[in-house]
Amino acid sequence: MLTQDPNTYKLLTPGPLTTTLTVREQMLVDRCTWDDDYKSMTEAVRAGLLKLAQVSADEYTTVLMQGSGTFGVESVLSSLPSATDSVLVLVNGAYSERMCKILDRHRVNYARLDFPWNEIPDAAAVAAFLKEHPETTHVSMVHSETTTGLLNDVEAVSRVVKAAGRIMIVDAMSSFAGVEIPVKAWGIDVIISSANKCIQGVPGFCFVIAKRSVLEASRGNARTLSLDLYDQWKTFEADRGKWRFTSPTHTVAAFAQAMKELEEEGGIAARSARYRALNARLREGMERLGFRAYIAPDHQGPIITTFFYPSEGFSFRDMYDELKREGYVIYPGKLTDQETFRLGNIGDLSMSDVERILELFERIVRCRRAA
Repeated sequence: MLTQDPNTYKLLTPGPLTTTLTVREQMLVDRCTWDDDYKSMTEAVRAGLLKLAQVSADEYTTVLMQGSGTFGVESVLSSLPSATDSVLVLVNGAYSERMCKILDRHRVNYARLDFPWNEIPDAAAVAAFLKEHPETTHVSMVHSETTTGLLNDVEAVSRVVKAAGRIMIVDAMSSFAGVEIPVKAWGIDVIISSANKCIQGVPGFCFVIAKRSVLEASRGNARTLSLDLYDQWKTFEADRGKWRFTSPTHTVAAFAQAMKELEEEGGIAARSARYRALNARLREGMERLGFRAYIAPDHQGPIITTFFYPSEGFSFRDMYDELKREGYVIYPGKLTDQETFRLGNIGDLSMSDVERILELFERIVRCRRAA
């Protein structure tokens, strides 16, 4: 095993993120997809994810899917709705916009409810829409919009969706295991996330936690072969732990270790507390230096924060390069009408990292003022 971490910088991003050396070390071993030990590892991962979602294996199941988080979202949106179904997408960021692009590409019937990108979707508006549109069968939304850092009120929306008898789909890519999400209690039928987010694994696969009844009803609906969610699930079920096609064995092993380390940290409650503390200090420190946050505090999620440029002529590239030289990598903005950048605080980060990044930003601001 390695005695020194080869990382040269830490990632202040929402995933891929900074992982522990012990997680990355698991990728030093080559594994066979047909091997019983590997299949047992896969099954342990599937079961562990149900536990994190606070659901039972009798009612819910886990489907692992090769690829990035978007592969998981596309798998769900192209596999679950039938030709006569219609999906309502709640849009308030780039990732909910991406849902619409997926539905367009697969010619799935859908409608959209748009909200400002710095505001959460209104549950009452969703309830009114569903009452006026009985043809709607599914509702899809993003929990943590990493476009901005906004944390949407999935619980409130899910309750009105279930009261209306529709299927609730949640993209929890950047929030699952970073905040508590009691999936059944909130009324979520399908939730999607990725290996390289708050569980702190590495990129390579995503996962879908879904009601068994919803998956059973989707048989034959898939519009693709490789992203067929039902067939992927049935293969796991039939040959306990066997993926349909070549699986990312190294990523799965790293993820299994990451799940152990999540439990050792104290579970979701402890990890969420760490993330929230880091985010609060980061936001407070940056605003003290003159960087105004895009999202109001009451809707700010603990994953990533979007900040406005402090002045005209501000160079993201210059700031990026200087921070990278000091051992930290940050994200550019994703808004289309305003100049912003983003700072993530998930992954293997500590308060000392936040204090260091604030010191570096203070130096950048001081130099700009002196120039």
